[in-house]
Amino acid sequence: MLNLSNVLRAAVLTLLLACQSVFALPEGAINVNAASPEEIATALKGVGYTRAAAIVKYREQHGDFVDMDEFLAVKGIGPSVVEKNEGKIFFADE
Repeated sequence: MLNLSNVLRAAVLTLLLACQSVFALPEGAINVNAASPEEIATALKGVGYTRAAAIVKYREQHGDFVDMDEFLAVKGIGPSVVEKNEGKIFFADE
């Protein structure tokens, strides 16, 4: 016989698993507000270590990126880099 405690435990576990999949970034995507230069350079096409380090330096000087316009303000990051990485650049664990 199921008791209320077991039912609640199962419901909470189900909810946590559902939230994890909803809030996880898509495979191959990167949160540029949390990633290291190495992680950024590995994840993004057209971004080597120097550009990735510039992204991190900009973030450290100006705070977290809030949108793509701010991301494009980083020296060396232009529309072509964004286009090559469409759907991979995130600013939070969306």
